Amino acid sequence: MRYTGAEPAVAGLAGRAMTRLPEMTKATYEQIVEEMAVYREERFVSHADLFASCRDNLQFLVRALAEPGAPDLSKARATGRERALAGAPLPEMLRAFRIGFTEVWQCFVELTAPAQDVATLVSATTAIWDLMDDYIEELTSTYRATVAEISRTRQNRRLALVEALFTGGSTTEGTLWDIARMLDLPLEGSFVVVAAETPGLGQEALPLIEVRLRERHHASAWRLTPELQIGVVSVRDPDQVLELLRENPRGRVGMSPVFTGLGDTARALHLARVALSSLPAGTKDVARFHESPLAGLVASDPEASAQLAGQVLRPILELPGEEGNVLLLTLRAWFDCGGSTKQIAERVYCHPNTVRHRLKRITDVLGRSLSDPSDIAELGTALRALAMFGESARRAVRS
Repeated sequence: MRYTGAEPAVAGLAGRAMTRLPEMTKATYEQIVEEMAVYREERFVSHADLFASCRDNLQFLVRALAEPGAPDLSKARATGRERALAGAPLPEMLRAFRIGFTEVWQCFVELTAPAQDVATLVSATTAIWDLMDDYIEELTSTYRATVAEISRTRQNRRLALVEALFTGGSTTEGTLWDIARMLDLPLEGSFVVVAAETPGLGQEALPLIEVRLRERHHASAWRLTPELQIGVVSVRDPDQVLELLRENPRGRVGMSPVFTGLGDTARALHLARVALSSLPAGTKDVARFHESPLAGLVASDPEASAQLAGQVLRPILELPGEEGNVLLLTLRAWFDCGGSTKQIAERVYCHPNTVRHRLKRITDVLGRSLSDPSDIAELGTALRALAMFGESARRAVRS
């Protein structure tokens, strides 16, 4: 603290200034309203409250200069907190206080002018600026502490609302409406959920993703967990979001299909995690869950789906070396290409005769036919489950 009490001459000058408080209050108030639109338009404080604040703070200042000892700065702290809670901008608030302090200094100039008491004016000027520094420092620190407190409260509330979306804790339309409003998201529209694997504890997998999405006019809300960074995104163009996610992934990233209401966020998170788990561990890539009745059915029960994949594809998964991977690649191509040997050969870069040989090997190893509808249905479902829950399926085979 710079100001520890005024000299007797300054205290006497301040005592004389007490009689001019009404005029100083009026002049300070009028100058603030005239020069500062934020106060003139009553954005954060009414004219009546502004006038009262000018009066109280000028009274504090003059009394502090008239009394011995360090002043009580509780008024500065109270004002700083009140203005922070009201959302008033700090630079404008400090400018208003400087106008008030300058008004007191101008009063001292007028009081010392008749006797040309320069020494007292110099001492008074030093006292005013020291007191102003202490006052503004206390006000500013309280203001910033209050803003930080407000920010933490809002962030904690935001995190709780995001968590409610992801866990399905928002069960009524009214609750969903409140959550959407607080998160600046539409209640209805097109959404996707993103689940990104974090590179380490407390580290974001997608740094500044909310800002980057906002720049592209996509509103979003995010939550960081020890393993995942998860977010719900209001999308105009899902491909644009996918492109952004692929710019610099730090690990595996999964994106859900598009859904149309925030009430489906919890299910979409599950599908985003399924998409993520379909990528090999250790890779840095983005996978999108492609919705279909079969995909939704497989994703709805990860444990049963992994067991199905392990049971149906066990003979291939147990093959040594690379043969199993080659046969799985060929079988997937068979489904993707509608059974066309020529297209499969182009897909896997081999001769059509090699494709026929591999398909024969697949049917022999699995003991299933690629012409029997029931076998085809089981194989297609098992392949889908293996793509989603490969690690779990392989563990089921090993157990």
